[in-house]
Amino acid sequence: MQDTRRRVPRTDVVLDDPALAPAVERLGRARVKAGVVAALDACRAGRVAPEDVVAAVLDDLPAAPVSLRRVLNATGVVVHTNLGRAPLSPAAVEALALAAGATDVELDLDSGLRGPRGAAALAALAAAVPDAGGVHVVNNGAAALALATCALAAGREVVVSRGELVEIGDGFRIPELMESLGARLREVGTTNRVHLEDYERAVGERTAFVLKVHPSNFRVEGFTSSVPVEALTGLGVPVVADIGSGLLAPHPRLPDEPDAATTLRAGADLVTASGDKLLGGPQAGLLLGGAALVQWLRRHPFARALRVDKLTLAALEATLTGPAPPVAAALASRPDDLLARARRLATAIGGPAEAVASEGRVGGGGAPGVPLPSAAVALPHHLAAPLRHGDPAVVGHVHDGRLLLDLLALPGSDDPALVEGVRRVLAADGGR
Repeated sequence: MQDTRRRVPRTDVVLDDPALAPAVERLGRARVKAGVVAALDACRAGRVAPEDVVAAVLDDLPAAPVSLRRVLNATGVVVHTNLGRAPLSPAAVEALALAAGATDVELDLDSGLRGPRGAAALAALAAAVPDAGGVHVVNNGAAALALATCALAAGREVVVSRGELVEIGDGFRIPELMESLGARLREVGTTNRVHLEDYERAVGERTAFVLKVHPSNFRVEGFTSSVPVEALTGLGVPVVADIGSGLLAPHPRLPDEPDAATTLRAGADLVTASGDKLLGGPQAGLLLGGAALVQWLRRHPFARALRVDKLTLAALEATLTGPAPPVAAALASRPDDLLARARRLATAIGGPAEAVASEGRVGGGGAPGVPLPSAAVALPHHLAAPLRHGDPAVVGHVHDGRLLLDLLALPGSDDPALVEGVRRVLAADGGR
């Protein structure tokens, strides 16, 4: 009997097969060659017939040139940090595609000379927050506070309430960030209570600024007191307010969430925030404040290390000037409409699917403890893992022994994919 291993094709012959040409163009020659080598190894081991090598390569190649996978966010968390925080609007996605090539990000096409970087994005941000005399953008919210600290407080003191020395995700602590940049923190008050006189006693000639931090990922209740920004402005030193979630103006569903416009009107000299949370844009750090102060920060040498790229500028501009991003749409959704949608989806899915009322959350450190009335499709809890491994992955949350696929953060355009994904898993599960 002839040994099939003698018919194993050469690597270059398989790699040059016309059927693999689209994959080479999409994934790159090196990625496809690795797949060819693996398929040929299987062929030599007798697991793949020589005539099936090309088909085996195509079956094993990834669908996309990146390891990231598409996820349907059915968690009920609008700004889910583990899922990339704010999903971008179609306008922002289009802007990213345009910005991926050569652009005039720092070129004046009229003169042919170097122009101001990201001028349109900054103008859009300034128009969205007219109370700010100056605006600047860095690469995330922590970077915004880091730039303010480095430029204003290196070798000096920052006065801050003990109850606002927060730790956010992955063990990141705001006080450690500031101390690493040369600032010395002067803590005032206690964990649950701080008064204006605490600040007054702490402010001195070494004070660079008073920091007001919104404790965005936790809430202290009971015997508490804090000092608002407007009261801090009479201390004779600048007031920097880190509002966290990037809400630019008051929102009716989030009455206790600080926003940039209100904070600036209250007298804050500088407001820092994130762009990829309640603003609904790309990852970015926003600095909003007095024109002279923001210009000083923009020209500081450390600002160059925190500079955003053209993709961020393009997506931010489109978010600010285009239609409402998905985060805004989710916050504007009506519970009755979500429940009606859940009923339609449950009917389309069939089997054990049931429409139920649920509660979502803002997430991303925004509006802690504030429930957002929503609706979900309820399924048996054991389907959570197979749905996460589907294509696309469907991520919900288990509550009271049932898997809830919450619709608050899931756009209606994803409904067909959700139905198909759940049906596929139910079929594999025997329809239970």
